[in-house]
Amino acid sequence: MVKGLPTEFYQVFLSDAAKERKPSPIRGLYPLEAKPGVISLLAGKPNSTTFPLDGLKLTARDPNSSSPIEIDIGGSQLQEGLQYGPTAGLPSLLEWVYGLQELEHGRKKGEGWRASIGSGSQDLIYKAINAIVNPGEAVLVESPVYAGVLPMFQALHCEMVEVDTDAYGISAESLRTILENWPASKPKPKALYTVPYGCNPTGMTATLERRQAVLALAREHNFLILEDDPYYYLYYGTGTRAPSYFALEAQYPEAGRVLRFDSLSKILSSGIRIGFLCGPEPLMTVIDMHTAVASLQTPSLTQTITFAVLNAWGYVGFKKHTETVSQFYREKRDVFERAMKKYLTGLADWTSPEAGMFIWFKLVLNSPDGVDDSEALVRTKAYERGVLALPGTIFLPNGRQTAYVRAAFSLLPEADVDEAVKRLRDTILDARQAST
Repeated sequence: MVKGLPTEFYQVFLSDAAKERKPSPIRGLYPLEAKPGVISLLAGKPNSTTFPLDGLKLTARDPNSSSPIEIDIGGSQLQEGLQYGPTAGLPSLLEWVYGLQELEHGRKKGEGWRASIGSGSQDLIYKAINAIVNPGEAVLVESPVYAGVLPMFQALHCEMVEVDTDAYGISAESLRTILENWPASKPKPKALYTVPYGCNPTGMTATLERRQAVLALAREHNFLILEDDPYYYLYYGTGTRAPSYFALEAQYPEAGRVLRFDSLSKILSSGIRIGFLCGPEPLMTVIDMHTAVASLQTPSLTQTITFAVLNAWGYVGFKKHTETVSQFYREKRDVFERAMKKYLTGLADWTSPEAGMFIWFKLVLNSPDGVDDSEALVRTKAYERGVLALPGTIFLPNGRQTAYVRAAFSLLPEADVDEAVKRLRDTILDARQAST
């Protein structure tokens, strides 16, 4: 059985703000209501009989058959969805998450970790960073990095230490070099942020060997791994999907250095805003304290709807659904790559992604100074031609020049993809001609 690390181990990882957090004076007493025979005058909950909603009916695609399924939400289930609920999440949805993590990652409930539901994984990432990082501290971030986390670190005036990545994921050698040459007078970073599957923006997926090496370095140099994995279920590579960091750390006698962020945004609904975080109990406790004072909880109704759909599918149906979704994005990738080969051969370089919904490609502009920069071309010239993409510089913590561009292929029909990439080709050719 996997053992969790002792509570005192995490004291050095908590930010000053996290150490100052106190349990909600009201919500902290909620568990006492569960004692048989207790008559509670505690909670200031509105009486649910006054709520005007009497039932919800949903129609969902059934992954197990060609017929849709009808889902009715009423009675006590609806009352739970309309009422205040536990900070960490509704018990029914949490139990579903525990079952999923055991099936997918081999991590059993009661082994020193627990789960919390958030309003999307972004919500949980923000709270986790604030629970761990003090203003001005150094943090390790893969580079290029998901641009959505940069404002979180920037607001804390963090020193973002860039760890190189390539087509095989985060570079363990780059990470080792950084840590082994760290100044003795300066505290080492407490956390590494990484997106291991279908990374946004690069589309890269870290290999098993890279993951094992990074996990070994986390133990050697005493840092936590923030495993942000919204594209885990969008893996469509031909090889076997590598285990998550969350799964791999269970191979050690003691586990507890990984905080794993999962999202249902890419596979169920982005608007429903449901994600979940799994990690060591002491860190989860302070993150829940943050939720308790910021928003009390993730909305009960969206949790209820989410569980109703997932429960109707079962784990087998959920897996079938994710396989259908990943195949959809594989076909989208193939369409985009066909257009790139048709129009951008010799004008751009790229590696085919194995997960996610992005292609990261390098423009070959043949600039006279030898430094190709995508920003001006993408923001002005390409836009003037009627095509919009993201210049790679926004994904680099130091904002340096780069020839890379990120393109999302999730939405466009094939005809629009063809036209968009053709317009990019024309823009690149114009830039090349102007530089001669």
